[in-house]
Amino acid sequence: MKYLRTVARIFVGAVFIFSGFVKAIDPHGSAIKFEEYFIAFNLDFLSLLAFPLAILLSSTEFMIGINLVTRVRMKFTSWLLILFMSFFTVLTLILALTNPVTDCGCFGDAIKLTNWQTFWKNIIIIIPAIFIFSSRKKFSEVLKPVFEWILAGTGFLFAALLSLYCLLHLPLLDFRPYRTGTNIKESMTIPDGAPSDIYDIILVYEKDGISQEFTPLNYPWSDSSWTWVETKQKLVSKGYEPPIHDFSISTENGEIITDSILSDTGYTLLMIAPDLDRSPRKLIAGAESIFQRSKELNIDFLCLTSSPGNIILKFREELNPSYPVCTTDETTLKTIIRANPGIMLLHEGTIIGKWNIRDFTATDQLKADMTSFSLNCQRHEHDILIILTVFFGLSLIYTVLFGFMRGK
Repeated sequence: MKYLRTVARIFVGAVFIFSGFVKAIDPHGSAIKFEEYFIAFNLDFLSLLAFPLAILLSSTEFMIGINLVTRVRMKFTSWLLILFMSFFTVLTLILALTNPVTDCGCFGDAIKLTNWQTFWKNIIIIIPAIFIFSSRKKFSEVLKPVFEWILAGTGFLFAALLSLYCLLHLPLLDFRPYRTGTNIKESMTIPDGAPSDIYDIILVYEKDGISQEFTPLNYPWSDSSWTWVETKQKLVSKGYEPPIHDFSISTENGEIITDSILSDTGYTLLMIAPDLDRSPRKLIAGAESIFQRSKELNIDFLCLTSSPGNIILKFREELNPSYPVCTTDETTLKTIIRANPGIMLLHEGTIIGKWNIRDFTATDQLKADMTSFSLNCQRHEHDILIILTVFFGLSLIYTVLFGFMRGK
């Protein structure tokens, strides 16, 4: 039983550490998912809590995982674990039955699961979680209580600070289709021979006030007492969907300029601000100097937003921008970059770099050779990620070994 308890807590702990980590590095994505839940359950008034709840959820998950792996505060952690799993198992069952959102977001954008897959995943996890909870009194203290609480708090604080860093800048890891190095045009292409969506045609006819569905093979074509009501399509098999399928840029006059932007042989800077009304004015005001510097270097500069016309007009009246403002789908913009506003650099349709605008306000950053500049920025981000990964990896290896050596 001792080894079963050890395996159970290491397995569940590793899942919680991974789940908490991938949410922590993308707090914007987690907040968006919370907003989707609030809208689906008619709780729109809670939308202001989306970001705090996103950070709280990822930090709590990460702390539970660390506590399980290191075997600290096991009675407290066991209660937290069973309450957590009980709530989310019931919630995911409701989601699987009603399907208000297509993806639960339990592993962020790193691993996409359907609602039923998420529910069965929770069933698999709750079994060892129940075993851990039932054995909670058999776990002895590893350290003095004060040091165990410090270790637990450190895990929570680490995840919370990581979320805040990624919130102020950009996620350290990008699992979305618009990651740096992606050619948008190629990612929108459907390969030859790729399967298409398959639909069933449903014909609805009415007779004596009663509606009935038919197929094109058995509808009552020869019985004039039936009246046609509507024709519906039912998806039978989902075909191939390219990684990027919703990227489109329109001018304020409604002209679609997507192809010209993606085919441009020069550089294009896109300032992405999904919601102009909520973009910090102090940050977005710096876009004018970026635009003027871009003109000197013959680099195109556009603002992309999903804000309606009245908000764009208000934005123009407040800041009087010289650059063009174009519109794109809100979900697309939020998927492209986790910032409002953010900067994306394109070259011949390929994403060369992405930044939170607060990291791109100095005009001397703009160089004639933007590819070289972008690579230097990515190298800096890569160094930060390497340091974080080594620190996190060594800490995790230590805690796992520590947990096994002291485990019961």
